[in-house]
Amino acid sequence: MIKRNLLVMGLAVMLSACGFQLRGTGTSELSIKELDVSARNAYGETVTQLRQALKNSGVNVYTGAPYKLVLTNEAETQRAATYTGGSGSAEYELTTVLSYSINGLNDTNLLSDKLEVRKIYVYDGNNITGGDQEASQTREEMRRDLVQNMLVRLQLLTPAQLDQLQVEADARAKAEADALEAARRAQDETPQQSPLQLPVN
Repeated sequence: MIKRNLLVMGLAVMLSACGFQLRGTGTSELSIKELDVSARNAYGETVTQLRQALKNSGVNVYTGAPYKLVLTNEAETQRAATYTGGSGSAEYELTTVLSYSINGLNDTNLLSDKLEVRKIYVYDGNNITGGDQEASQTREEMRRDLVQNMLVRLQLLTPAQLDQLQVEADARAKAEADALEAARRAQDETPQQSPLQLPVN
């Protein structure tokens, strides 16, 4: 018994040392302290909940922050997981994919990724109102999961990492601009052939 308790304690210490924390425990504070958050649907439920969650985690969310989190697309799909036939109950699988990007200075894209959440709910054909409520509740749970997963992703980022991504993005942009300028200069320096003069009879 003592050995098992020691093993559990040892595992807990190891996991906490790795930065692992159970949902709802410990701190959810982010090392990023300033962030601009926007979405295609500026007043949508997901971006509204995300802004609030970030504020609760000690992040100053405001327009004009050095780094910007953009929710570029939120797509939901539904498919029948099981079907009983007739007007009985059926299981449906809901999938929501949230695409996002983090932009830096001059709206330079630093990274882009997506989050995906899946859940199954039961739709009772004999109780349409209850089935609709079940679907709505499932969507709410999925939205909370998306927000939680986004916080976890952001916890993995530090201002130093974002600064490094900005440096790399600026270097790429400069290299592309230099290449375009060199191509333009080469074109300007290449003598243009005169049109062929045909003898006039």
